[in-house]
Order: sequence, then C-alpha cells, then structure tokens
Amino acid sequence: MKQFSKIFSFIKDYKVNMVLYFIFILLSIIFSLFSLSLLAPFMDLIFGDKNLTGTTAQTIQPLSGGVTSNLKDTLYNYLASIIQQEGKQYVLGMICTFIIIMIFFKNIFLYFSYFVLAPVRYSISKKYSTLLYDKILALPIGFFSEKKKGDILSRAGSDVLELENSVTAAMESLIKDPLNIIGILIFLLILSTKLTLFVLIFLPISGFVIGRIGKSLKKQTTQAQVKWGEIMSNIEETLTGLRIVKAFNAETKMKNNSDKLADEMFKIKVKMQYRRDTASPISEFLGICIVCGVLWFGGRLVLAGQIMSPGAFITYVAIFSQIINPAKALSSAYYHVQKGAATLERLNEILLAPITINDKENCLDLESFTTSIEFKNVSFAYNDQPILKNINLVIQKGKTIALVGSSGAGKSTLADLVPRFHDVTSGELLIDGINIKDYSVKSVREKISVVTQEPILFNDTIANNIALGKQDANKQQIEEAAQIANAYQFITKKEDLFESNIGDRGSKLSGGEKQRLTIARAVLKNPPILILDEATSSLDTESEKLVQDAINKMMQNRTSIVIAHRLSTIKNADEIVVLQHGSIVERGTHQSLMEVDGFYKKLVEMQEVK
Repeated sequence: MKQFSKIFSFIKDYKVNMVLYFIFILLSIIFSLFSLSLLAPFMDLIFGDKNLTGTTAQTIQPLSGGVTSNLKDTLYNYLASIIQQEGKQYVLGMICTFIIIMIFFKNIFLYFSYFVLAPVRYSISKKYSTLLYDKILALPIGFFSEKKKGDILSRAGSDVLELENSVTAAMESLIKDPLNIIGILIFLLILSTKLTLFVLIFLPISGFVIGRIGKSLKKQTTQAQVKWGEIMSNIEETLTGLRIVKAFNAETKMKNNSDKLADEMFKIKVKMQYRRDTASPISEFLGICIVCGVLWFGGRLVLAGQIMSPGAFITYVAIFSQIINPAKALSSAYYHVQKGAATLERLNEILLAPITINDKENCLDLESFTTSIEFKNVSFAYNDQPILKNINLVIQKGKTIALVGSSGAGKSTLADLVPRFHDVTSGELLIDGINIKDYSVKSVREKISVVTQEPILFNDTIANNIALGKQDANKQQIEEAAQIANAYQFITKKEDLFESNIGDRGSKLSGGEKQRLTIARAVLKNPPILILDEATSSLDTESEKLVQDAINKMMQNRTSIVIAHRLSTIKNADEIVVLQHGSIVERGTHQSLMEVDGFYKKLVEMQEVK
C-alpha cells in the first residue's frame, strides 16, 4: 500500500466525497442488517414460537439480560399484541413490507455511495494522464530514442485505465467490505457470542489461502503490459510503413509477427485469468465449509436448548451467509493491489525519469540575440558513446553556417545543441558570450525556428499549424507568412482556405506543400536564429525550387545553421563546416574548400553534396 500513497494524495480534493461515501456505505449496511434481522420474528411467527403465538403479551419471558435482549423482547411484545388484535397474516404482511422498505433504503444509499465515488474514481485517470503528458513534454528528446512509441502509448492509455480500475476496486474493497464484515460480525455477536467466536477461529483460513495463490499475479501483470506495448508498437509501425509493406509484399511477414505477439499475449492473459479466477471459487468453498460448520455446531446447541430459538438461529445463519461475498471481495482486493502496483511501476518509469534539461535557479532570459553563438571545446556523448568531439565554432549574427558530412558525422546533433534538445557533455555553448545553461530554456527556444527534413504537422487546420509558435497571430500575419513560404497559392485553392484540415501528419497535402507549411510556421515565429535540417532533401525538383526560394527569403537577415546534402542550399553559405566522426575536419567557403583536395571536395564529387 505504500506505493499508493501518492495516488491517494490525488484525492485530497475529494475529502467530502470520501466522507459521504463512508456514511452512505455504512447506512446501506445498517439497513441491510435490519432487514435480515426481521427474519427471526418472521420465522418464529411461521413456526409458532411461544413468544409470538402466546395468548397475551405478558406470556413472553426475557431471553437474557442486557439492552439487546430488552429490545428484542420489546419487539416480540409489540408483535404479539398486534397478533392478538389483527391476526398472524396481518403481522406477516407487515414484516414483509418492512423488509422491502429496508432493502429499498439499503439500495438507495448504495447508489448514493457510487454517485459520490465516481468523481474520485475518474480523478485518478485524469491526474495520471495529465502527469504523463506533461512529463512527455518535459523529458529530453534523447529519452525517447530508445523507447517504442507504441509502448509509450500503451502506458499512457491502457496502463492508466488499468491503474484506475485497480485502485478504485481496491479502495472500494478496503472501505465497503471491511465495514460490511465488521457490521455483520457485531450483529452476530449480539445474536450469539459463543457461536460467533467459533466462526472467528476459521475465517482467517480463507484470507491465508487466497494470499498464497496471488503471489505471482504482479509479475504476470507486468508481462502482459509489456507485451501489450509491443503489440501497440507493431500496429503503429505497420500504419506508418503501410506503403512499404504493400510495395514489398511483406503482408505475410507482418501478419506472422502480429500473430506471434497476439499468441504470446493470449498465453499470458490466460495464465493471469486462471490465477485470478481461483480466488472467488476457493473463497466461496471455504465460506460454505464454515457455514456448514456453523449449521452443525449451532444446530447442536439449538437442539440442546443452550442458545437461541430455531427462528433466531436461521436468522443467524442467513446473516452469516452475507459475510461470504464481502470476504470474497476483500480477498480480491489483494489482486487489485498487485495489479495496480505492477502498473504503477511501468508508469513510474516515465514519471520518475530524470529531466536533464532544466532551468538553473535565477536563470536569465535571452531578451535578444545580438552577437554570436559559440561552441567552445564542446563534446557530447549519448549513453557513453561519443558523438561530438572538441568542437570549436563561432557563428556570428546574420551569418549562414552550413554543416556537411557523411551520415552519422554528428551534424544534426551539433544543431540540436543550440535549442537545447541536448546539453553538452563537456565544454561550453555560449550565446552572446553567456553559457546557454544560464538562460531559461523557453527564452532560448523563443529565438529559434527549426525546419526538419520530415515535415512535422498536426491533424488540425492550416492556420493553426502555421500559428503553432505564435498563438496570438492574426489572420493577416498568417497569410503573410504563407506568402513568404510560397504556400499561399495552394492554400487558396482549398475549399476552406486556411481553415482546411490537413489530416493526420498532413496526409491531405503533398510533400512540397507540407514543407512549405513548416517554413510558413518558422517565418511567422520570426526568430533571429534558424536551423534547417535537410529541409529539401526529400522533395522533387519542382517542389524543391519553391521550397528553396521560400527558404532563401526566410534566411534574409537571420542567423542560419543549415544541414544539407544539396549544393543549392549551402553553396552561398558564409562558412561550410565539414564534420567527420564527430570532429570538424575542414571549414571555409565553398570556393576555398573546392580548391583544397580534401574531404569536402570528395563529398561533392561523390555527389553526397549535389
């Protein structure tokens, strides 16, 4: 239960609901027990007990001392007097009516308990969904490089719902069922202390057996959730690469992989269900064994005349039988706790993951970019694998720097350090002479726009995609940004113009149209620093011309870091930096580098730079 302390802290805003839940459950239990207590006079009436069928109320003899017996004697006196006046059938109908009224109120208060618990129940999934989404936004990009998207989606979806169900079921069981059991035991002690003490000797056996059965459920729950994450990843990869799957006739391979995962999931869940389902029948079997023990032991005492009347004994057995269901439910709470603990561990892998990109205390705001970006002896490693080594580079304001090199040379990683997608492992990255870590992350990123090789768009309108980085932009500003990005012409051909929905990841647009929208988004933000990561490499010639023209207009009077394989993008750069294996091997203008028989010239000749 220690693991759930944080979860229970989420419901502190619902203290009133929990108090009301406790009260309503207690009232429903009381009305249930009172309705069952009327079975005693009912049975005595049917079987002709002398206390009810005597000719006068005065024939009743006290059963024993104490308040309880006095209440019972008063009730029997009252019923006996009504029998004398109205007859047995009238009293029979009166008892049945009273039982119906008691059961009605029992169920009314039970409904009220569910009603006040509903907001508490769903506050758990709401809170965890919010926490997970916020943490996903806060975690550095590097965290997700080794995580499958399907697994993340599984944790944010099915795991949160599993936690909600497990915690709520455990919470209900730990409040309602103990109250039920305590209420029933108190009532049984009132009816017969000797018989109830006999029962209490055997009740703990049930809980012990159930506890032994459920030991491995937590492990199996974790296995099922991991496997579900793999299934989600497989579906996500299939949807993303469906064109390639069909083009290479790989449907059979993908289907076999999916079938294998589904089969593994099936086996795990069947094992879980086998173990989970043992709780209920074993609890019921043990409960019936105890009931039979009560019938045997109590029946002997009744026949010997040592305890209650036969009608009261039948009432005792009926009330005791009501303890079986809450005892079963309470034993199931152990399973809910185990499942919830396993789910919580998976969620905590994300929630407790360290956020490595943080603002320092009393950090500065980068109000404006005025002089330069400087890499001073910068090195970067990921999982102890060196990516960049001893980089020294100064990018003056208003200049365009091109990064070129073979795949894996570290170009994108070097550019990612500027908006602090990663932090340097050693050395310093300075903006206007101040370490970038001394600025707030938000203020640094406000001065930067990024255009990536793969256009990243959202299932929303054209206008909202363009205005992503400037939420307060008006219609005129959005249209001007679209014109600069050479996107205005194709947008005006859409039926709903700027309010047209572009579909999932911009599926309703061509590659060139999508890229021009990302450029319009960067233009509207109007930052002093641009990072262009191979923005034209995946486009056809016509689209490339339009996009490149848009890029050229966007780069005017801005500091630009350009990663590209195409000469058209970088030939006019103020400086070209050539990277190889994470180190700078050459630098200079296009002309000066071509005059040197070095790595850059070889790249050009090999048409890695076209």
